[in-house]
Order: sequence, then structure tokens, then C-alpha cells
Amino acid sequence: MASSSLEINGETKVFDLIEAYPELEEILISLAPPFKKLRNPILRRSVAKVASLKQAAKVGGLPLVPMLNTLRSKVGLPPIEGTKEDADTYLGERPDWFHEENVVVQLSEEHDIDESTMPLIVIIKHCNQIKEGDILEFQSEFLPVPGIDLLRAKGFLTWTHQPSENSYLTYISRV
Repeated sequence: MASSSLEINGETKVFDLIEAYPELEEILISLAPPFKKLRNPILRRSVAKVASLKQAAKVGGLPLVPMLNTLRSKVGLPPIEGTKEDADTYLGERPDWFHEENVVVQLSEEHDIDESTMPLIVIIKHCNQIKEGDILEFQSEFLPVPGIDLLRAKGFLTWTHQPSENSYLTYISRV
């Protein structure tokens, strides 16, 4: 039976979910490899507070409704009906603004960002220094949905493509 009044839906923040239902942390981590980063206390206190379950599903490459229903069933909540998910606006065709020669900064999650540092902080720092038309490239093993959403909200253009199964290249440009 559910022991918390927190509703589990696409807008629920990952941090709130884990705080309300600590038993769901390992379930969530078992669903997709990128979720193991929740064990990092710094990332847990930062990214998990802003990332919704909808964003987490995209990061993990999981369909949202089945993920939600897995979590809901573990705490005794009824399943939600499957709905048509939003069109994927994260991966798509190469945009007109992207020109390879405009890439002025290249960052890699694996090589350029310390595990104790939130990648988004490093990316924003570099994005704030690029000029209009310049492009920052960020390589990661996951689709960095919360970061993309935040950068878009700040007025940056983004485009991500997936050159291989566990590799994403996200391009960010100042307008």
C-alpha cells in the first residue's frame, strides 16, 4: 500500500519520488544504466531536484508510461492509462543553424567533467562564454534532457543526435 501522498506521474521530480518512497531508488536505478548516477550525493541533490520522471525516462531511453507504472505498482498505486507521449523534440534532423566549423568548445562527460561535479554547471559556464553563432558540443552516454530543457529555457538552441547506442552529441548555440 502507498505510504505517501506523492502522486507518481511524468511531472514528479526524481528527488521528491526518492524522498517519499526510498524503496524506489534501487528500482529506478535498475531500470536504466544512467540512473546509477543517483547514487552520487551531489548529483542527487542537484539534478534529481530539477529532473522530472518524464525527463528521466528520456535520459534512460525508457517509455514513460511503463516506467511510471513499474514505480507505481511497487508502492501499491494503480496503473495510469497509456497516453500518446510528446513528440521527441530532443533527437531530430540536423537544424539549419548547425555548421560543424562553428563548434568552438567540445566537452565530454567522460573526459572533461569530474564525477563530483554536476555536468550542467560546467556546460552552462561554457555556454555563457560562447558568442552568438558559436556552438558547444557535449558528448555523453545519455540523452541530457534536463540540461537541454534548462538551456532552451535560457534561450539557447540545442540539437542532439545519437551516433551510436550509448553515445549522444548535443550541440548548443547562442542565438
